[in-house]
Amino acid sequence: MTAVLHKYEITKGLTPEKLRMILEDLGPTFIKIGQIMSMHSDILPKRYCDELMKLRSDVKPMPFSEVSEVLEESYGCSWGAIFREINEKPLGSASIAQVHKAVLKDGSPVVIKVQRKGIYGIMARDIALLRKAVRLLPPVSIKGMVDLDMVLGELWDVTREEMNFLTEAANMEEFARKNEGIAYVGFPVLYQEYTTIHVLVMEYIDGFNIDDKETLLANGYDLKEVGSRLADHYMKQVMEDGFFHADPHPGNLRVRDGKIIWIDMGMMGRLTERDREYIALAVRGVAVNDVGLIQEAVMALGEFKKNPDPSRLYEDISSLLTKYGTVDMGQIDVAEVMMDLMEVMKENGIIMPHGLTMLARGLTHMEGVLADIAPEINMVEIAAGRIKENIIRNFDWKKELKSGGKTLYRAVQRALDIPVLVSDAVQGYLKGQTKVNLDLHASPELARLLRRMVQNIVMGLWVMALLISSSIICTTDMKPKIWGIPALGAFGYVIAFGIVMYVFLKHLFSKK
Repeated sequence: MTAVLHKYEITKGLTPEKLRMILEDLGPTFIKIGQIMSMHSDILPKRYCDELMKLRSDVKPMPFSEVSEVLEESYGCSWGAIFREINEKPLGSASIAQVHKAVLKDGSPVVIKVQRKGIYGIMARDIALLRKAVRLLPPVSIKGMVDLDMVLGELWDVTREEMNFLTEAANMEEFARKNEGIAYVGFPVLYQEYTTIHVLVMEYIDGFNIDDKETLLANGYDLKEVGSRLADHYMKQVMEDGFFHADPHPGNLRVRDGKIIWIDMGMMGRLTERDREYIALAVRGVAVNDVGLIQEAVMALGEFKKNPDPSRLYEDISSLLTKYGTVDMGQIDVAEVMMDLMEVMKENGIIMPHGLTMLARGLTHMEGVLADIAPEINMVEIAAGRIKENIIRNFDWKKELKSGGKTLYRAVQRALDIPVLVSDAVQGYLKGQTKVNLDLHASPELARLLRRMVQNIVMGLWVMALLISSSIICTTDMKPKIWGIPALGAFGYVIAFGIVMYVFLKHLFSKK
C-alpha cells in the first residue's frame, strides 16, 4: 500500500484520476471500495464519482484448478457428476467471482458463477486493515470529503451480500415474479438445485449486446423501440416494484428473441413505498419547476448530519431549477438532475439513504445506454408518464373522499376555535400575562451589518462621553496642566481623537 501511494506521489495532492489509478493498483478490495464510493454523490464531489464509475471490474482470473476445488467443496462430489463439460477459459473475472460457460448432463447450456477461493477472509482482512488506516489519515485528504468509516461499513455489508450467492438467487426469483407476463422482458432461468452459497448456476444467455447497434439493426430491431421499452421498464422497476437493477450497464443487458434480458442480479436496489412517493414528488417538481415540491421531497427522504437551513436549501434548489427552467422537459438529463440535486444536498449536510444512492448510480448507467442507442429518448418524460398512469390506476375515490372529509372537519373545528383563542390572548395581554417568544434568524451578511452598526454606535457614545467629560474638566483649575489645560482633559481629547481616526480608517479600508 505504501509503495503504491509513493508511486502516485500522494503527498502532492489527490485528483479523481489519481484516486482511481491508486485503487486499481491496490487490488480487488480497493476497487470495490471505489465502486461503493462512486454511488455517494451526496457526500463525494461529482468529479470523483464520475471518475470512480470508470473502475474496471475485471481482475486476473483464478486458475481452473481452484475453480474445481470450489465446485467440489460446494457439491461434495466431482463437478463431472453434474456438468458434462466446463469451459476452462472464463467469460469474465471480477473481484469476488468469475464466470464460466458450461453444459449440464442433460445438455442444457448454462453459466456457472464461482466465488474466488478464500475471498471472504481476504476481504475481511483488508477491510480491518483499512479501518485502522483511516484513523491515521491526515484531516487534509479525501477523509475530509467523505465519511470513510461509513463507506467501509457499507462495503462490508454489500460484499457479504454479494458473497452469498443464495441472496443473488433470491433476487433472481423475486425479479422473475415481479416481471412475469411482460412480453418484452426476459431473465435467465435459475437452476436452484445446483446453486449454493459459493456457486450460482443459471441459463446461458447468448443474444446480442444492447449497445451492439449494427447487429441489432441488421437483425431487424428498431433502436428507438428498444430504448423506449428499456427506459419504461426501468421506470416500472423503480416506481412500481421498488426493486430495481442497480448496475444496468451494457454488459448486463442482452437482446434475444425480441426481449430485453436482464442478467447479474447481484446488485439490486430497494425503495419503500414512501421513498417512491417522494421521488415522484421530486420528478413532478422538476417538471413544473416548483422549488417547494423538491424541497419537501429532499427534507422527507434525507438523513441529516446537522440541522439544515431551510432558506439556504430553498435558494440552492431554486438555483438548480434555474439551470433547467428554460430547458424543454424532453431535453432534461435525469441522471444529471439527480447528480446536481445530490451536490446540493451534500452542500447542505444531507445524506441520502442507500437505496437512493444506488438509484442515482443506476440512472447514470441507464442514461449512458440510452444516449448510445436512442439519444432522443428522455427518461423524465417516461417517468412523468408512468407517475400519471399510476395515479390514475391507483386512485381510490372512497379513500380520497374520506381523507378529504376528515381534513375539512378538522379545519372547521379549528376555525371555530379561533375567536375563543383570540379572546383569551387579548385578555391575557390586558392582564399583563401574555408573552411573545420570537426566534429570529439573520443571514450572515445581515448579522455582520448589525454587528458593525452596534460597534459604531458604541464608539460614538464613547467619543461623545469623552468630549463632554474632558470639556467639563478643562473649565476647572485641575492640575497638572498641559498646554494650559488640565492633563486629564487633554488625555480625554487624545483618546476621543484616536477612536475617531480608528473608525474612519476601518471604514475606509473595508470599502476598499
